[in-house]
Amino acid sequence: MSRPIDVLVVDDDLRVARVNAAYVEKVPGFRVTAKAHSAAEALRRLEAPPRPDLVLMDHYLPDDTGIAVVQEMRRRGHDTDVIMVTAARDVQTVQAAMRHGVLQYLVKPFAFAGLRAKLEAYAELRRTLDGGGEAEQPEVDRIFGALSAGSVSGLPRSHSPTTADLVRRALMSAEQPLSAQEIADRTGLSRQTAQRYLKLLERTGRATLTLRYGDAGRPEHRYSWTARA
Repeated sequence: MSRPIDVLVVDDDLRVARVNAAYVEKVPGFRVTAKAHSAAEALRRLEAPPRPDLVLMDHYLPDDTGIAVVQEMRRRGHDTDVIMVTAARDVQTVQAAMRHGVLQYLVKPFAFAGLRAKLEAYAELRRTLDGGGEAEQPEVDRIFGALSAGSVSGLPRSHSPTTADLVRRALMSAEQPLSAQEIADRTGLSRQTAQRYLKLLERTGRATLTLRYGDAGRPEHRYSWTARA
């Protein structure tokens, strides 16, 4: 039996750190070995045994940013894997995370299912990489595909995964449920196309439908990503 994946949970909020750690412990194959609540403490934990395999990194820390911690990790030669778990949703921060080798980016707030999907994809990636050897194109595609946990798969042939993923990202970035017209405005899709994909995501359990009643007429259908429910 392979050893568990050791995880360092970094979050400035002690309560959130405890919740995230509890989530991690619920996923088979993972264990939390330490928690840190500042950038300086995170760097100290990285140096102390047992060194973690994976860091769940918040961005907003009291003494620095999570991205700055990742930069310092790399400068010190630490190749520890990182998943950002943060409320920071600006494109500049996301881009900086990508440039510094962050594997996954999970936007707060999220439910257990959202983090579980990221961790399970990470575990699959490790299993693939631990196999070693050379990789042909299908293997390379599978390795990179493991990094896109949470993307929409298993769609009917009449639906485009790219379009479904566009709708998914719009739902996940929203702070409140969105209508088909609002999805269309955010993605550049037609309202009819947005509605079709929203209905598909709702039928497959990926999106949640709620009704908003106005002063008159039919209720408005509004959707949210299930992992944010």
